[in-house]
Amino acid sequence: MDSPLKLQEQSNGFLFDSVLHKQAGFPKEFLWPDLVRAQQELSEPLVDLEGFFEGDEEATKQAANIIKDACLRHGFFQVINHGVDPDVIRDAEDYMDHFFRLPVSEKLKARRMPGSLCGYSGAHADRYASKLPWKETLSFRYHENSSDLVVLDFFKSTLGNDFEQTGMVYQKYCEAMMDLSFAILELLAISLGVDRKLYRKFFEDGFSILRCNFYPPCQEPGNTLGTGPHCDSNSITILHQDQVGGLEIFTNNVWQAIPPLQGALIINIGDTFTVGRRQ
Repeated sequence: MDSPLKLQEQSNGFLFDSVLHKQAGFPKEFLWPDLVRAQQELSEPLVDLEGFFEGDEEATKQAANIIKDACLRHGFFQVINHGVDPDVIRDAEDYMDHFFRLPVSEKLKARRMPGSLCGYSGAHADRYASKLPWKETLSFRYHENSSDLVVLDFFKSTLGNDFEQTGMVYQKYCEAMMDLSFAILELLAISLGVDRKLYRKFFEDGFSILRCNFYPPCQEPGNTLGTGPHCDSNSITILHQDQVGGLEIFTNNVWQAIPPLQGALIINIGDTFTVGRRQ
């Protein structure tokens, strides 16, 4: 006989709330054997973007050099004075918390369909049967090459008009992050000695995916992971990390933690940018 977890998966998607929080014992589908935890913290200089935004060429050069050094070693760095309004970030956090605390039946209105990049997913149980990540996600697409408010439209079309304000919050959040991403791309170009507008022009017709990750309380956190080891396949990732922490990267043959820093955003250079540059 199938377990309650598998029956839930087969019927209408993985119901993270109603299954895990009531299930006796730790579910084997989430077990990650032989976990290795970070034993040290990544120590890197911060990239201060204030001078870049003010047109200070010396400060811009310094920021580009720090970025170049980080990219040559592991591809991670943190930026401060990045120009994203703290209220925009705070609103995005608040509305994310509200969504993930909705009843499962409400969240499943935005359920991610097979083959789609957008929507709600509980532990990716529609794609994997073991080593499931202990998380829920909500993903949606954003692009600037349209007059449509694509993020607002996503929330209204999937969750209803009651989520119009949620859609507006994330529309503003995506716009702010897109502005920051173009600044990062410009600094990457400077660090590589190419035309500073090269990557900005190349990516201006592209699109982005915003993914909200929610990690519910876990009775045995030492046996599982919120997100498993992976490489980002995109060009760049901008990560806002809450004050709980948990991000680790593998560099110099060891796992190193990147602790939360109030007001900072984490940048990761993805595989697409890395491969494109090598070619």
